[in-house]
Amino acid sequence: MQPIQWEQPWLQPWREPGERLAAAVAAGMPLPQALNTVQGVPVRFVPQSALPEGEAYERFIFSAGQCPTREGLHDFFNGLCWIRFPETKKKLNQLQAAEIARAGVQNVRGPVRDALTLFDENAAFLSAPQPLWDALLDRNWNRLFIELRPLWQQARLVLFGHALLEKLVYPRKPITAHVYRAQPAINSIAKLDAWVAADLSAGKLAGKPFAPLPVLGVPGWWPENENFSFYDDSLVFRPRRQENP
Repeated sequence: MQPIQWEQPWLQPWREPGERLAAAVAAGMPLPQALNTVQGVPVRFVPQSALPEGEAYERFIFSAGQCPTREGLHDFFNGLCWIRFPETKKKLNQLQAAEIARAGVQNVRGPVRDALTLFDENAAFLSAPQPLWDALLDRNWNRLFIELRPLWQQARLVLFGHALLEKLVYPRKPITAHVYRAQPAINSIAKLDAWVAADLSAGKLAGKPFAPLPVLGVPGWWPENENFSFYDDSLVFRPRRQENP
C-alpha cells in the first residue's frame, strides 16, 4: 500500500487510527485483520472472497454484518470510514439495502442509489457561515476564496468519501468533493457522525443536495492557493451553468 502523508490538513480527522493501521498493513498484516483490531465498529471486515457470487455487496453487508475488503488504498479508506463514521456508514448501508429490497438490483441504480454511492465515495461535510455557503452554491469562487477568505477561520470541512480520500493521497488541483452542508457548531467527529446519520434520508439524497468544491482551494490546505491566480483556472473553478429561460 502506498505511503500516506498523514500531516496533510485534510487527513487530520483520520490520522488516528489511520496512521497506526497503515503501519500494521505495511508490516504485513492483511487489511481486514488490521481493521478488525479496532473495537466498536458495526461490521466485521472479511476478505473479498467472502462475498458470495451473485450477491449484492451492500445487501451482504446489511444481512451478514460483514464488509468484504480488498487489499489497497480504496478499501483501506472505506474501512477507516466505518471506524470514524460508524453511524453514517450504517445509515448509508441501510438505505442501500432498502432500495435493493424495493427495486432489486438493476442495471441502472436509480436516483437514490446513485446519490448514496456518490455520497459514500466522494462526500465532504462543510459547516460554514451563510455567506460562504451562498458563494459556494453560486460557484462564485473569487468571493468564496478571496473576498471571504477570513471567514474560512469559522468554517470546518471534513472529508468523508473513501474514493475522495484515496485520490488525495496524490493531491491534484482538479480533485473535487461533493459537499453536504453540516449543522454549525459540531465540534467533534462523533457528534458530526450522529448528526449526519440522523439527517440522511432517501428523499433528501434523491435531490442530490451536494455542491462541488475543489478541495485544494480551501485556505490553509494547499500552499499554491496563497497566490490568488490559483483560482483563475476555469477548468477547475468552473462557473455555474446558466439556467435555460
